[in-house]
Amino acid sequence: SLRIMLDIELHRADGEVVRDCALNDAVVKSDVNCIGLTVRADDTEITDFAGDGVIIATPTGSTAYSMSAGGPIVEPEAANIIVTPICAHALHAKSLVLDRSRVVRVKIGRLSRKSAHLSVDGGRAFKLCSSDVVEVRRSKCVTQVVRLTQRSFYEIINQKLGRG
Repeated sequence: SLRIMLDIELHRADGEVVRDCALNDAVVKSDVNCIGLTVRADDTEITDFAGDGVIIATPTGSTAYSMSAGGPIVEPEAANIIVTPICAHALHAKSLVLDRSRVVRVKIGRLSRKSAHLSVDGGRAFKLCSSDVVEVRRSKCVTQVVRLTQRSFYEIINQKLGRG
């Protein structure tokens, strides 16, 4: 089956742009303290909170870090983009499932003496600065996944969660 991927662009305040691609997720995370983040879908603000960070995941990544942070399990065929706050210090900051056509922008608030980074699929961390923007969109690239078992997605998930 085909799995969607995400194109990630880190727009630095000095004009530099760093690009990467993810099968699972892009994670903006504080190194120590909570940070302020504003998340937009296209040009609409969808959440603004202080917390440990935010995860933007594909359905493939929804069963990993996003799930452990309280995000939903999304079946791979749904091809949505999932936005999950990490330890948000606000009750209104909930996980959101977005249409695949959305462009998600995460703006980093004032960090002062705090530090934060962006990691893509758990790979190398890019240090973030105040006012940096992480832009995430569905990629034109896809990943072909070969099924080695006849078990369904739900049978596999239930076994992983100790329910099967």
